[in-house]
Amino acid sequence: MNFIVLSSSSGTTFQAVIDRMQDGSLTANCLGLITDKASRGCNDKAQDAGLPIQIVKRIKGESRDAYDQKIDQAIAELGGDEQTVIVCLGWMFILSSSFVNRHERKIINVHPALLPKHPGAHGIEDALAAGDTETGMTIHFVDEGVDTGEIIVQKSCSILPDDTVETLKPRIQELEKEEYPKVLEMIHRNTLS
Repeated sequence: MNFIVLSSSSGTTFQAVIDRMQDGSLTANCLGLITDKASRGCNDKAQDAGLPIQIVKRIKGESRDAYDQKIDQAIAELGGDEQTVIVCLGWMFILSSSFVNRHERKIINVHPALLPKHPGAHGIEDALAAGDTETGMTIHFVDEGVDTGEIIVQKSCSILPDDTVETLKPRIQELEKEEYPKVLEMIHRNTLS
């Protein structure tokens, strides 16, 4: 299986995926990284791993469809095709319906909450504000909604009484770093139930 990473973040979980490729426990092939800015931390991780990088800049006022067409072009330039899995790791932009439909069941995302609770950009903050005693992370297929796609795996952790975003986020990221490479390997081996 070939996959391409979409990231607009520091690349914490991306690094875990790279580490699993390097130790041989993830045998799927990463064709490269697509990001929106050269200054993103994920770029350093890709560069250090020798992975190709495509920077697809967002233009103010550009439609999601127009931007996603540029993403499709970058996927093709990295050697991707209709079978390539698109791995969202800290990709903070909503994908257009046409993009999602072109890549049906080929896009996966990780979300820092136990979906369907707390979808959207502030999953950790929302769990804390709700007074939840448990949260975690969800890896799911991307559909046309926001964090509404079919769930692949969820892992939970406790929310401690004195937790803040800064103390809770690293525990959730540990779950993401553990599970995301496993999910990619299951997709690669066609053992996803």
